[in-house]
Amino acid sequence: MIVHDIATARAGDKGNMSQIAVIAREPQHYSVLVEKLTEAVVASAFAGVAHGPITRHEIPHLSSLMFLLEDALGGGVSISLAADPHGKSYSSLMLGIKLD
Repeated sequence: MIVHDIATARAGDKGNMSQIAVIAREPQHYSVLVEKLTEAVVASAFAGVAHGPITRHEIPHLSSLMFLLEDALGGGVSISLAADPHGKSYSSLMLGIKLD
């Protein structure tokens, strides 16, 4: 199973930080996300992208997790030479993470 099987995602940015919300498709899937989609798992998936800490915030009333990936946008939108300086494609990377 991958994250996409039970959730959707939305990415945004603030400076050099990417924010990725992972929203369970069904409320009962939220507990699977909490258990399996840890900071360590996300850090491993984003190892070549996020060069700073990764923080997870649980939002149970929305069946969601919010991940903050620091130092992940090449310095920020206005100075990055990255093809995707806003990090919008990061939600696709998040959705492809395997949940063992």
